[in-house]
Amino acid sequence: MNRSGKYITETPRLLLREFIPDDAENIWELNSDPEVMKYTGDPPFESVKMAREFLLNYQDYDNNGFGRWAVITKASHSFIGWCGLKLNEQNLVDIGFRFFRREWNKGYATEAASACLEYGFVELNLTEIIGRVARQNAASIKVLEKLSMDYWKKDNCKGIEDSLYYRLTKEQYLQKAIKRN
Repeated sequence: MNRSGKYITETPRLLLREFIPDDAENIWELNSDPEVMKYTGDPPFESVKMAREFLLNYQDYDNNGFGRWAVITKASHSFIGWCGLKLNEQNLVDIGFRFFRREWNKGYATEAASACLEYGFVELNLTEIIGRVARQNAASIKVLEKLSMDYWKKDNCKGIEDSLYYRLTKEQYLQKAIKRN
C-alpha cells in the first residue's frame, strides 16, 4: 500500500486521497454507525486494529489503479468519509460512497462522486461505471440520479436481494458534459 496518501482529485470543497493506515480510527468510527451501515451489506470492523489491518492490506490501488478514497474537507482538513471506484466481484467498476451521518445532506456525496466519475472516465478511460443501491436507500438513489446515472436492472448485491443497479457510460457522460457547458 502506498503510505503517502496520494491526492487523486479535488472539488471546490473536498480533497480525495488514497487511504493511509492513520485513517483506521475514522474508518472504524464510520463503520460503527448502524445508520451508515444500514444498506451496505458490509459488517462493521470489530476494532480500530481490524480497520488498520484492512487499510494496510488494501490492494485496489496497486491491483486496479483506483479504489475507494478518503474524502477530506478543504476548510477543516477533516476526514468526513470515503468515495471512489471499485472493481467489484462481478468485474464491473462501481462507484461507492460512505459519509459520517453528521455530514449527510450537505451535498458531499454528490460532489465527491461526481469528481470520481470524471476521474474514471477522463483519467482512467473507463467505458462504464455502475452504482448499486438497496431499493430502500432513497438518499443514495437520489445521489446516483443527480450523477445522471440511469436505472439499469434489479439484482442481488452482497446479500441485499432488492438492490437496484444504475449505470453511466463514458459516451453518456461526455454527452451530458457537453450539454452542461
